[in-house]
Amino acid sequence: MDQSAENNKEFKDKILNFYSLNKLKIFFTILIIILAIFTFFFMKIINEKKNVIISEKYIEAGLYLASSDMSKAKAIYEEIIFSENNFYSILSLNTLIEKNLISDKKKIINYFNSLEKSISSKDQKDLIKLKKALFLYKENEIESGNSLLKELIEKNSNLKKIAQDLIID
Repeated sequence: MDQSAENNKEFKDKILNFYSLNKLKIFFTILIIILAIFTFFFMKIINEKKNVIISEKYIEAGLYLASSDMSKAKAIYEEIIFSENNFYSILSLNTLIEKNLISDKKKIINYFNSLEKSISSKDQKDLIKLKKALFLYKENEIESGNSLLKELIEKNSNLKKIAQDLIID
């Protein structure tokens, strides 16, 4: 019993000694952890607000499109594409192409390239490449479309089967 009390006292002395020698290190470590947590939550809130703003712009562009104000709708869709939002950027490009709001082929290819650079998900990048290939087929650029599809096939993409079915010899 006497020995356990002595061991307990030695342990407390070791902890107090360690604390007194490393006060600054402990303080800064705790401070950095707290700042990291606050930064994480702050960034999460900022990203959620940006997503809400982009979604509202997408809805606004749809309303302009429905009211036949094509120039405002086109401008907002283009702004959304360059916002680098993973979800609404792709939808905006799809809408621009489907509704024939842009007739300049080079501009649309640039939008596809911009999306490919900004999207981080492998599956979404592959989907963008597939859509780009289909657009190129529509514009009678068969070889460029085929090269994109071959890229998908070689990468063993989830869209490999679709790419194999679409490729034109």
